[in-house]
Amino acid sequence: MYRLDRTAFSAQTAKEASKADRVYYKNLSWQERLRIANYLNSVAYNYPENNPQRWINLYFRLEVESNGKYFQ
Repeated sequence: MYRLDRTAFSAQTAKEASKADRVYYKNLSWQERLRIANYLNSVAYNYPENNPQRWINLYFRLEVESNGKYFQ
C-alpha cells in the first residue's frame, strides 16, 4: 500500500513540480509504473487492488479488424 509522506514538502511552482514528477516516474521501471497505475485505478473505481472486477461484455465491446474479420 502506498502512503503519503506528509513530512516531505517543498514549496515549488506547478511547472517545477511537474518536472520533478516526470523525472521521478521516468526513473521507475515499467513494472513499478504499472503497479502504481493499478493502485490508482483500484482507488478510483473502489475495488480491492489485487482483485479487480471483471468487465461486463454487455457494456464494453472491442472490435479489431484482423484479416478482414471482426471479433469480440
